[in-house]
Amino acid sequence: MTPSEIPVVILAGGRGTRLMEETTAVPKPMVTIGGKPVLWHIMKTYAAFGFQRFIVCLGYKGDVIKAYFLDLLKYTASLQVNTGTGAAEYLRDHEDAWDIALIETGEHSLTGTRLARIKKFIDTPHFCLTYGDGLSDIALDQELDFHLSHGRMGTVAAVHPPSRFGTLDIDELAAVRSFQEKQPLQHDYINGGYFIFRREFLDRLPTEGNYSLESDPLTQLARDGELCAFRHAGFWQCMDTMRDRETLEQIYDGGQAPWTVKWPTR
Repeated sequence: MTPSEIPVVILAGGRGTRLMEETTAVPKPMVTIGGKPVLWHIMKTYAAFGFQRFIVCLGYKGDVIKAYFLDLLKYTASLQVNTGTGAAEYLRDHEDAWDIALIETGEHSLTGTRLARIKKFIDTPHFCLTYGDGLSDIALDQELDFHLSHGRMGTVAAVHPPSRFGTLDIDELAAVRSFQEKQPLQHDYINGGYFIFRREFLDRLPTEGNYSLESDPLTQLARDGELCAFRHAGFWQCMDTMRDRETLEQIYDGGQAPWTVKWPTR
């Protein structure tokens, strides 16, 4: 399968309670980095690898996300205006040709329930899934090849968690030999999102109740030997707190944000 055929499901219904300074007015995926919602950044990252179909699972303040994509050109494209005639035209030289389904999955639904509720919109043998708050420079083409090669039901991006604290190397006399500021914890792996599943995984999801994807569905998938890890040693950062947002903003403002490296230049 090619990326353009594979839908990308994005879980975008959360409240973001640790980002309340921002999320009282907008849902967490609409908090901006460099003036654009983190949701848009995630979609641009997938699009850079050829993915064009998106299924966005809405919940808290889903109307804000709908309004943004209805007026996407207003927020992302250049505009040419003739002040004499009043004629206006968006300049579409860099338009992203995305097919986006914005699906209401319940304001209080957990991640597993949201995925179960969009099952009918997935019509392909494989689909991608990620959270609406994590940015990475993961090689999605390589992950897709890996997923198609191992033959198991699911693939998860295994990433190194960023440290919130600097580390000290101290000798026996208490002298500090080295100081490293907030380096990733290279010996640990965590769930970084950026999943790829065979469609049969959806049949494992309960049709009743409100449950998280990370509880029984993924736990049981791993126990059954049907979940493989695609190890990613590069950049990964979630936007879970205001500190995380400030970190991502600083990286983006520096002009070399790792997750934008493969984006088409404008």
